Amino acid sequence: MSFACIKDADLQQTGFNYTMSLIQGKYKMFILYALMEYKVVRFNELKKYIRTISYKTLSATLKELEADGLVHREEYPQIPPKVEYSLTERGRSLIPILDSMCDWGDKHRG
Repeated sequence: MSFACIKDADLQQTGFNYTMSLIQGKYKMFILYALMEYKVVRFNELKKYIRTISYKTLSATLKELEADGLVHREEYPQIPPKVEYSLTERGRSLIPILDSMCDWGDKHRG
């Protein structure tokens, strides 16, 4: 039986590192969770749901999630502007991970 040795390991080359590069950040998981639970959500609804996030941070975080292919942005040409966000197929593939985190939290809180 062989044992892994940390001195020979490279965290940058792991699937864990890649996953974390997509979801790390103060608010990304909250946004993904909201979209998992509520399917299609407008910008201001997300802002109200995640009370501590600023408009600037919400906008930047949504742009990052969209660039990474996890979130879809649908803009409707109307006055006032209407923009909705939802998970892409790639984003929906994170649902089992989010569900597991919810289950763990329900078991271990309070």
